[in-house]
Amino acid sequence: MNNQERAPIYEALMELKAKRIVPFDVPGHKRGKGNKDLKDFLGEQCLEVDVNSMKLLDNLCHPVGVIKEAEELAASAFGAKEAFFMVNGTTSAVQAMILSVLRKGDKIILPRNVHRSVINALVLCGAVPVYINPQVSQRLGITLGMSVSDVKNAILKNPDAKAVLVNNPTYYGVCSNIKEIVKLAHEKDIKVLVDEAHGTHFYFGDNMPVSAMSAGADMSAFSMHKSGGSLTQSSFLLCGEGANPSYVRQIINLMQTTSGSYLLLSSLDISRRNLALNGKNIFSKVVELSEYAREEINKIGDYYAFSSELINGDSVFDFDITKLSINTFDLGLAGIEVYDILRDEYDIQIEFGDIGNILAYVSVGDKNYKNIERLIGALTEIRRLYKKDKIGMLKQEYINPTVELSPQEAFYADKKSVLLEQSVGEICTEFVMCYPPGIPILAPGEKITKDVVDYILYAKEKGCFLTGLEDLEIQRINILKGGF
Repeated sequence: MNNQERAPIYEALMELKAKRIVPFDVPGHKRGKGNKDLKDFLGEQCLEVDVNSMKLLDNLCHPVGVIKEAEELAASAFGAKEAFFMVNGTTSAVQAMILSVLRKGDKIILPRNVHRSVINALVLCGAVPVYINPQVSQRLGITLGMSVSDVKNAILKNPDAKAVLVNNPTYYGVCSNIKEIVKLAHEKDIKVLVDEAHGTHFYFGDNMPVSAMSAGADMSAFSMHKSGGSLTQSSFLLCGEGANPSYVRQIINLMQTTSGSYLLLSSLDISRRNLALNGKNIFSKVVELSEYAREEINKIGDYYAFSSELINGDSVFDFDITKLSINTFDLGLAGIEVYDILRDEYDIQIEFGDIGNILAYVSVGDKNYKNIERLIGALTEIRRLYKKDKIGMLKQEYINPTVELSPQEAFYADKKSVLLEQSVGEICTEFVMCYPPGIPILAPGEKITKDVVDYILYAKEKGCFLTGLEDLEIQRINILKGGF
């Protein structure tokens, strides 16, 4: 079965609408009749298909009908052994990958610049991280990919490791040599898990970086809603030849809702069909728009929209040229400051701004140059109006952590709350991160250093959205009670 023109879940929902079945099941709004404000806001067409599992529509936890058909079509489209529809976001897909191969005390080799969901999974299962500190671009202040030699050394020092995790790509667009990493790991019978949250288009576009499944990885989690066009919170988990899909589904069912949203499921189904049939043309246009924007922004001065010139064959093995990542350091403004100005003064919402960079997401929904030109014009004016001296700016996005305890040990340990400025030298028992991108500045089990505290205070001063702490005011932090 490989008719990519089919969309079985969508087709079943259309059939359900035609039947005009009287609902005496949940959800309680009964196709929108129970909440006029909700129906006026979302529309009757939307609420008519916000329905519960039933025979016609299959069941996400144990699919035997249209969901199973849709999963088989997705697996074929992505070149996977099996595909799972995920309605709790890529966070749940990442956690399912990790929990399906790791148990308490098992080691996993991974870069420290991982998304919070990865470390959350280690808190849940008790696995022990073996961090590879990624190389850092001194020009941009950003983390790069994993060096093959660093992965090789980590495997040699930890031959009992059960898994290696790779970001493909990073938020900024940097890709590691995933094929070589897979080869190294598989030679030692180590599983390779890939966080491809921002890499959906690798499976459909021409001349893109290699995808996880093409590289022979065991599992991959990616956000179809990011570059693939489905609804927010809808994602896929892919299994390669080295995975056990039956066990993976059991793990998914430990965490994923039993009330899977058919709005999310159908959006995955329809978006897969769209990319399978039209992906090459869609992402060709995305590349065209991104390259044009990059070229024009680099003509403005003081901005640096970086791209494949960063490729060095190792820590930047490849680069995702759809990513419009822009360094703002020479402007004298932090990325988050440019982010705020674009939103507040120009009504332009970009993906994120951090200490030294911004990311403008160009993807499926971008059809012409109109909005690109608006962004270019706004950045030009911001330079003219807001440029200032860059003295005193922090540039480094990444600080090497000192890990003293596993994330699980620290997270569940006895703790106490202290002022952030008084925490230097203590062991952190919670997360601190800027979101997006959601990469922890501090994770449970890591030593709090002066550099880390200075970074947090600087990020707070600049207006970064800091999350993870119990204290929503970001004034206090939980540390290990009694020290270490």
